[in-house]
Amino acid sequence: MSLYNLILVVLGVAILAVAWLPSLLRKYPLSYPILFVGLGAAVFALPLNLPDPDPVKYSTFAMHLTEICVTVALTGTGLKIDRKFSLHRWRAPLRLVLILMIISIAGFVAAAYYGAGLGLASAVLLAATLAPTDPVLAGDVQVGNPGEGGEDNVRFALTGEAGLNDGLAFPFVHLAAVLLPAAGAFGGRLLEWAWLDVAYRTAMGVLGGWLAGKVLSFLIFDLPHRVRINPEAYGFVALAVTLTAYGVTELLHGYGFLAVFVAAVTLRAHERSHEYHTEMHEFTDQLERLLIVVILILFGGALVRGLLAPLTLSGVALGLFLLLVLRPVGGVLTLGRSHLTWPERLVVSFFGIRGIGSFFYLAYAINEHVFPDARALWATTGFTVLTSIVLHGALATPVMDWLDRRHGRPTAAEQEEQHLQEMEAADKEGQKDEQMHG
Repeated sequence: MSLYNLILVVLGVAILAVAWLPSLLRKYPLSYPILFVGLGAAVFALPLNLPDPDPVKYSTFAMHLTEICVTVALTGTGLKIDRKFSLHRWRAPLRLVLILMIISIAGFVAAAYYGAGLGLASAVLLAATLAPTDPVLAGDVQVGNPGEGGEDNVRFALTGEAGLNDGLAFPFVHLAAVLLPAAGAFGGRLLEWAWLDVAYRTAMGVLGGWLAGKVLSFLIFDLPHRVRINPEAYGFVALAVTLTAYGVTELLHGYGFLAVFVAAVTLRAHERSHEYHTEMHEFTDQLERLLIVVILILFGGALVRGLLAPLTLSGVALGLFLLLVLRPVGGVLTLGRSHLTWPERLVVSFFGIRGIGSFFYLAYAINEHVFPDARALWATTGFTVLTSIVLHGALATPVMDWLDRRHGRPTAAEQEEQHLQEMEAADKEGQKDEQMHG
């Protein structure tokens, strides 16, 4: 019972902190995920007899917890994009997903297979795990709330990329399974992968998400007022969008992550100025932060309980190669001749943040298939994500502030300060009105 109460206290303090820290840290080169990983490490290092947060031993729990977090984050990501979808308007994130992600996977597989000596299946799995950028931990470099306007090229490109590639990396996770020793001809398994895991599942993800978005748009906006959803329940509709789009698409063997993002973007396109979008995004944002708290604390605990014990120098080299060489160089090449300026290309190319999505893919693969080097794969993934959290978390605020000032835009801290001043002025005005009428 005391352990249960202790867990409640830790979660309560952490949830309170996640609601308070983002605004407090906005001016400083520090992100709240770093602090929560540290909190988890500190708590699990104490002699409190806490259960071991081992993602290999509890792969099913790790898979479902990270799965829920990513799906909720994808809904919020899709809802906050103001820019209407078209191939021309979305050309930057589409390049990052369709070109850069393939380059990253191919380059990483080559480095892991030939340089680090991993088996081909493990090399492909690790590449698919670490290739997609994360929609969960990248809030400092993404667009703001729905309807704020002024989406700059960098934030839009990074937000769109994070929303799309968490679904489009899945075929390569299935490819890793195809490369494992198994009964049956390899050619037949590869052909099934091509038509099922690449073509059908991707198409079903897009179609399922679009249909879910259209149906939910009708139920929310187009029904007569007497049977329309109560505005007070808009937050619950956010959860309905997430669960419905994901669950139905997965039942049809499509990619649920892709469907959730497409559904949110489709829903956002319907009556774009409606207050519903803001309320729905706020609900998903709060739910996402709650899940982030739990995952980051467990991640910190796993670190002090030996997650990185199997880490080798080649694993360290692979993680650093991805974050510091492959992503930045590949990003600059991919965005060549684009409408982005050189400073914008450099920033987009550098901020390939890895996070919760990588945990899900690895947990999913290890839960579904037997990879003999599972702990080594978790060690390399954990190191890469930890490095990304620290490196990108420390640089996100100063780099984005520099880019905003270069383009004559107010920084995030300046916008927050202006918002607070407006709120204070409104409060004073309200107090004056009360005194006059009193």
